[in-house]
Amino acid sequence: MPVSFRVRPATQADGAFLGDMVVEAANWRQGGARPRHEVLTHPDHNRYISGWMRPGDAGFVAIDAQDSPVGAAWYRMLPRSDPGFGYIGTGVPELIIGVRPLWRAHGVGRALLQRLCEHARAEGYGRISLSVERGNYAQTLYRSEGFALTQAGHGRDTMVKRLR
Repeated sequence: MPVSFRVRPATQADGAFLGDMVVEAANWRQGGARPRHEVLTHPDHNRYISGWMRPGDAGFVAIDAQDSPVGAAWYRMLPRSDPGFGYIGTGVPELIIGVRPLWRAHGVGRALLQRLCEHARAEGYGRISLSVERGNYAQTLYRSEGFALTQAGHGRDTMVKRLR
């Protein structure tokens, strides 16, 4: 049973773990098993981790008592020419979050989300966006942290939080 964790800034060396978290985010449904290689090589998902850490990238990693990573949240500035699922405009970072299944519902996602939003605010961003598949229980977390639905897409929603 997970007990304690702490949050630290993500580094260049966390790239492979961020890939793991993209796979977790893509496979949020119980029994949803899109193979790792399929998720990571698909442009829809690869854009969130390719070339980590680029200028403008920022993130945080939650680690357990043994210093093993259990979750991560990060953002990227994606161009209009290669937008992410949650793209709402130039100059608005899009966040991605993933938590290992054993650690879900233990406050890890909330802690990561709060740290990332605080960081984005400190960096001068006015808004931050994300995309969430319809039916994903994480939508409740996002709403409780101030994210509001802005666009409904095909099976997924874009949510935005005002940072100031």
